[in-house]
Amino acid sequence: MTIQAIRLFDGGFMTQAFAFGGEEGKEAFDEQIIYRSSLQNFLVDTGEEVILVDTGFQTGYAAPAKKLGAPLYMGEKVADYLDAFLATGYKPEQVTKILVTHKHPDHTAALQYFPSAKVYISAEDADALKLTGDNIVRATYGTPYKNFPNAQQVATGVWFIEAKGHTKGNSIVVVETDDVCYMMHGDVTYCDAALKANKLSIVFEDKEAARQTLDRVREFVSNNPTVYLSTHCPEGYENLEMKRVMKL
Repeated sequence: MTIQAIRLFDGGFMTQAFAFGGEEGKEAFDEQIIYRSSLQNFLVDTGEEVILVDTGFQTGYAAPAKKLGAPLYMGEKVADYLDAFLATGYKPEQVTKILVTHKHPDHTAALQYFPSAKVYISAEDADALKLTGDNIVRATYGTPYKNFPNAQQVATGVWFIEAKGHTKGNSIVVVETDDVCYMMHGDVTYCDAALKANKLSIVFEDKEAARQTLDRVREFVSNNPTVYLSTHCPEGYENLEMKRVMKL
């Protein structure tokens, strides 16, 4: 089992108010405290299958320019998604499954480059994106996994887990290998500091569900050696490179 980060943007920032202000409100936090930001998705090679966890923007996407005082700046482009994917050494036709954590375009816009892959996604987010076709697999979940009540095993050691809140159909992915759990959580938090501080970002569709999901994620991380692989901060690829287990 191997996992690689597909790196798209780096060198950005987010404010504490953006990353922490989902429950208390932005005004409760300091706009001048900032955390590093980036954008990456992930590839999992199980030895039998090549699986993507999310995809980035489509080729040619131009991110918003750096702006003083912006709540979130992704950073400078490292590569377009397909170029970054090809740099991992794989070809699009080798991808058997794509596990979509949620519907937002920085996680789904490059699905089009993998027409032969089965796309696993919650029914809510599939409907929101109007996804159709034989390759679209609406998640059934239905099996408890650790402290998560609703999950499904989609490959050996790979779990697709219901984790509503950020979107109404939000999911997370856990890969078990070498006695460690690698958690690819989409946007449950935007930076690792928010996980440690137990804070929701300001971006969610269901705040009560988002709080329940964050509580479950923190319980999971506390009880299982977990490498926390974030999408929007450099710790996502740094934790992977160092196999750094999250400590709360």
